[in-house]
Amino acid sequence: MSYLEKGLVLSHRQAAKDMFLMEFAAPAIAKECKPGQFLQVRSGGTNDPLLRRPLSLYDVDQNKGTISLLYRVVGKGTGLLTGIKVNDYVDVMGPLGRGFALPDRPENILLVGGGIGTAPLVYLGRALKERQCKIQVISGAACAVQLVAEDKFKQLDIAYLPATMDGSAGLQGLVTDLLATLEPDGIDRIYTCGPEPMMELVAQYAKGNNIWGEVSLEEHMACGVGACLGCARKLKNCHEGYVKVCKDGPVFNMNEVCLYKN
Repeated sequence: MSYLEKGLVLSHRQAAKDMFLMEFAAPAIAKECKPGQFLQVRSGGTNDPLLRRPLSLYDVDQNKGTISLLYRVVGKGTGLLTGIKVNDYVDVMGPLGRGFALPDRPENILLVGGGIGTAPLVYLGRALKERQCKIQVISGAACAVQLVAEDKFKQLDIAYLPATMDGSAGLQGLVTDLLATLEPDGIDRIYTCGPEPMMELVAQYAKGNNIWGEVSLEEHMACGVGACLGCARKLKNCHEGYVKVCKDGPVFNMNEVCLYKN
């Protein structure tokens, strides 16, 4: 079930260049959240911009009724979000969409994140730890300061390996370069979110090693509930038609949807 709620902002800070972390209390929404879902967030108190901004769930504490969002400033709407202060209220709708399919027994899991796409993997990691899964995260960014989620994963006692383009942390190169060094034996599932060319390579790795996996798509979403058809995505050749990322996703099986390669 989804709700409209005004969440009391508990903290809001800049985490890296153009990246911000907000935590707010929204107990009605928090109790319904599942990893991989998202919220539609109103950027300010006016109708400009008119549309809400879709933001992935970064972390949720259902006992405390709190939600955390990690977002990057990419335009006017997210720019306005940065002006929200502690003790202000943020207008949110959710949770929306279909989240990750979680295992019903302990498994060996690999999480692959690229840039801001690492955000939804934190709440997923928490849920997998509760299921006693063994988890490894590999995460890519331009430089070490953009590896914002590293501390969160370490707090959850999840193994974490970074890759940075400038070599300031971990392997110098892309996260898919790091993926290529991993031994696939023993990996039961792969979950990934980030740039689609990256996810396409992750999907190829999974398929080549017969590993089940899911991707979380980042897409422009106007309504967030499947009414406007603005986020339609073509299915792969073995399927017919299209899906709506906001309603049928944003999480899909790696073999289900077409990923942009360029």
